[in-house]
Amino acid sequence: MTETQASPAAAGEGSTTAALSAMKLSELKAVAAKLGIKGAGSMRKGDLVEVISAHRPETGEQADEAPRQAAHRRVNGDGGGARKTVARTRRGSDAHADQEVAGHEAEAPAGPLEEKLSTADAVAARLEAAEQLSGERRTRENAAEPGAPGGHDRTPRGTDPDTADEIGARLDRLSGKSSETEPARTNGGDQRRNRDRNRRDDEESGGSRRSRRRRNRDRSNRRRGGMNELEDPVVREDDVLLDVSGILDVLDNYAFVRTSGYLPGPNDAYVSLSMVRKNGLRKGDVITGAIRQPREGERREKYNPLVRLDTVNGTTPENMRQRPEFAKLTPLYPQERLRMETTPTNMTGRIIDLMSPIGKGQRGLVVSPPKAGKTMVMQNIANAITVNNPEVHLMVVLVDERPEEVTDFQRTTTAEVIASTFDRPAEDHTTIAELAIERAKRLVELGRDVVILLDGITRLGRAYNLAAPASGRILSGGVDSAALYPPKKFFGAARNIENGGSLTILATALVETGSKMDEVIFEEFKGTGNMELRLSRQLADKRIFPAINVDASSTRREELLMSAQERDIIWKLRRVLSGLDEQKATETLLGRLRKTRNNSEFLVVISRTTPGSD
Repeated sequence: MTETQASPAAAGEGSTTAALSAMKLSELKAVAAKLGIKGAGSMRKGDLVEVISAHRPETGEQADEAPRQAAHRRVNGDGGGARKTVARTRRGSDAHADQEVAGHEAEAPAGPLEEKLSTADAVAARLEAAEQLSGERRTRENAAEPGAPGGHDRTPRGTDPDTADEIGARLDRLSGKSSETEPARTNGGDQRRNRDRNRRDDEESGGSRRSRRRRNRDRSNRRRGGMNELEDPVVREDDVLLDVSGILDVLDNYAFVRTSGYLPGPNDAYVSLSMVRKNGLRKGDVITGAIRQPREGERREKYNPLVRLDTVNGTTPENMRQRPEFAKLTPLYPQERLRMETTPTNMTGRIIDLMSPIGKGQRGLVVSPPKAGKTMVMQNIANAITVNNPEVHLMVVLVDERPEEVTDFQRTTTAEVIASTFDRPAEDHTTIAELAIERAKRLVELGRDVVILLDGITRLGRAYNLAAPASGRILSGGVDSAALYPPKKFFGAARNIENGGSLTILATALVETGSKMDEVIFEEFKGTGNMELRLSRQLADKRIFPAINVDASSTRREELLMSAQERDIIWKLRRVLSGLDEQKATETLLGRLRKTRNNSEFLVVISRTTPGSD
């Protein structure tokens, strides 16, 4: 008899465990919470099944009716009655499920089919209770969020995915009518439906990644819109405006008015790109305007924005919108001469006029070894241009030079000196060079004649080799192939413009330094110029100044810069000097020049005394 009673009890316990195992983890946690089990949220499914089975009280047949009636009402589609039953038996529904199993254990005559049906009814009641809890939780979440569409639930209670057919299928599986593979397949479908439902709920409540991405995009758009609105500051009547002027430096995403020269400074003014586009501003423009003085207690910006634009290159901004672009201007050979001769004793300028004349739009190289007097030659050229051609805008760009030479240039010439000494980083060298050439281009666009004296292009190439990002292609001497393009772009900007305007660039190039890098840089620029002035270290060591190698110095198309008669006399002079060695030729030329007051008188004397003259 004991064995007979033990067998149904074991069967009931096994069916209870099987029923609990068929429930989802979220349902088991809900049942454990109702039973007051602590720590259920962190338990695994197997542990929850064991703990819930141990906490189930045996209450006999009383717990059998409510789950069974709830299941039958669920199957028959009576949603309202089921919800009322669940609400009434909410606190004890999960306990009743196992209690009715215990009641069936006491009924020995009850067959296996009745026990399975009772277990299925209990599971259906649990599913209904879990569903009711989920619906109430969604309702509370929608009510708590102000922007949630509370009245537009995608899965209303009357059309819940867990319909009577689905519950019937679950009852069939629990009663043994389904095959062994059907529960796994249906359970997978239920999990997919639950995942879809949770994803929809998360999307409706704004918790999905897609929703968060949309919110972030909206915030970014609002920020960009706000910045666009603040790009053009509004000036009020009580604002105090301060005048500002400087050179415009346009970068990738912003622009500045450099008020302290060509390098960035603490008093620079910020210029919005909308103002740059609206007024047709370009890098290198000299602009004047006003900035707003910060109020007391107001957060101080690092750079005050430009609130008013008054002039651009000395004229109104409207006139600058129709100016031509430098790259579209037509380049020509130099046709108008820049005279270097000033006084009878200025031998440097007189030799340059004879051996390598300079014209407006010339692209010339002063090739010099160290200590050959290139700085003195550049100073003489600058002073000669100032005296003979005051209409020319003269700019002296000193890159990686000694500070005392910068001071010497500033005191001995009246040119605009733009300098970055050797104790500054390579980025400063490249910055002033780029802004200086852009400034010169803006003047040429206005029809002005500009002369740039660059000392020197070899050091500028070294600076770009340090500052420019590496391209991966290294030439001999450690020169990056990409580092040679910016200096060539700088040097190549020199040209004589058709119908007015010219940009003349005379740059020094170092040779015989013992550096392979300097040789590579010089070879890159060797064929780009149309004028070359060679200095000699041997002449400088013998203190023969100016140490100009007259035979190696020349100008391309020099016949465009002088008359035919002058050209013939100079060619005869060259034929005579080419037969002498370097030192003898220079000494002979200097001796003849010192006996005359100017080059015109010298040419007359040469035409009379040179063999082979007519």
